[in-house]
Amino acid sequence: MNDIFGRLDPLPAREHPELLAEPVARALAGQAPSAVVAPIDPQFADTEALCAEYGIPLEASANAVVVRGTRAGVERFAVCMTLAHRRVDVNGVVRRRLDARKASFAPMDVAVEATGMEYGGITPVGVPQDWPVWVDAAVAEANWLCIGSGIRGSKLFLTATDLLALPGAERVENLARDAG
Repeated sequence: MNDIFGRLDPLPAREHPELLAEPVARALAGQAPSAVVAPIDPQFADTEALCAEYGIPLEASANAVVVRGTRAGVERFAVCMTLAHRRVDVNGVVRRRLDARKASFAPMDVAVEATGMEYGGITPVGVPQDWPVWVDAAVAEANWLCIGSGIRGSKLFLTATDLLALPGAERVENLARDAG
């Protein structure tokens, strides 16, 4: 398990709310007891930079993608979790699951306002209760994961089991494909 932390020194997440966005700290109060958080330099918050700077394995890094779908003027949102080297199938799997005529990545300002988190730190922990959290099968099969903490100045580490225990979380086969 220690290899996932690279050169970071994680701390118990529940004991360090100052390293989490407020909605994330609030959500963790009753969930993911084994979650840990590590402070980072915000300039390395993006996945590839983070992995290179701190020695975090790319295959243990998962990204949260906020997707917005619309049908007949009604908006629906979901958070999709994919491993960093994979890409979410927004126009196929996600669009159908949202029952949307059109689906796309939510604009940055919309995602930030709706989640109360910083762009580049958005995480499924603490998103609005009515949003589904779809977890790609490859993420669900991982042991520990490095994900956003709601801010760019830290990373949250939790188990795939804890991720799948979040409200609205569901394992989705073929949610993402290898990039390239």
